[in-house]
Amino acid sequence: MEKKTPLYDKHVELKGKMVPFAGYLLPVQYENGVIKEHMAVRTAAGLFDVSHMGEVLLEGEDALKNVQMLVTNDCSKMVDGQVKYSPMCNENGGVVDDLLIYRRAQDSYLLVINAANREKDVEWIKGHLFGNVNFKDISD
Repeated sequence: MEKKTPLYDKHVELKGKMVPFAGYLLPVQYENGVIKEHMAVRTAAGLFDVSHMGEVLLEGEDALKNVQMLVTNDCSKMVDGQVKYSPMCNENGGVVDDLLIYRRAQDSYLLVINAANREKDVEWIKGHLFGNVNFKDISD
C-alpha cells in the first residue's frame, strides 16, 4: 500500500493525476497539462512536494568536510538556511545521484536525496564518511 505525503489531499483537490512512485502516491501532472505547468515555473514559480524523498543529517565538526567530499559543488560559502543542488559523484567522476544540500548551521547539513535511490544513496554516503561526523537517516 502506497503512502501519502502531507500534501496528498491538496494534490487531489487540485486534480493532480496521482500515480505510485517510490512507495508514495504522487501527482505526475495536473488537468491544465505539463506545458502550462512548465511555463508557470519558468515565468513565475513552482512548488515541488519533497516530503517523499530521503533525508539525511550530517552533523559535527567534520560535517562540511564530508559534504565537500560527497558533492561536486563548493558548499563552503553557504550560509544558514541556504540550499544548493549538486550531483554526488563516485571516485571516477561518475554520478551516483543528484541531491539538495541544506545548511542548517555551521556544523549541520540536511541532504535531501531521491526517493527511488534512497537505500543506495544512504549506503554510499555512510560508506564514505570520515572524521567527526554524525550520520542520521531521518527519512521516515
